[in-house]
Amino acid sequence: MRDSDIQKLRRTGKRMLTTHFDVRASESLFSHGRVGVVVPKFGKTVVERNRLRRQLREIARLVVLPLVPGRDVLIKALAAAYRCEFSSLSAELAGVARTISRGEQ
Repeated sequence: MRDSDIQKLRRTGKRMLTTHFDVRASESLFSHGRVGVVVPKFGKTVVERNRLRRQLREIARLVVLPLVPGRDVLIKALAAAYRCEFSSLSAELAGVARTISRGEQ
């Protein structure tokens, strides 16, 4: 996603706040869905931040995109996400993706 697309999604997307994420979603202008991942520093090291970013991109590829075709989704990690295991993050984002796909935002 481009920066302008991310800013637009932040302003106009439907918001879902969970324990570890602030998720925004809206209909995509493209025929396919897109996912953007934002991982703020929160005083963590570069290694910790990159690890979390890689995990979230993998979850987005395997779990979120198949469940939300035709939607743009922006996932912003909250500070608590740094302390969470991969399986918990995956389960939480799967639940969010199912909610988005049902249109219950």
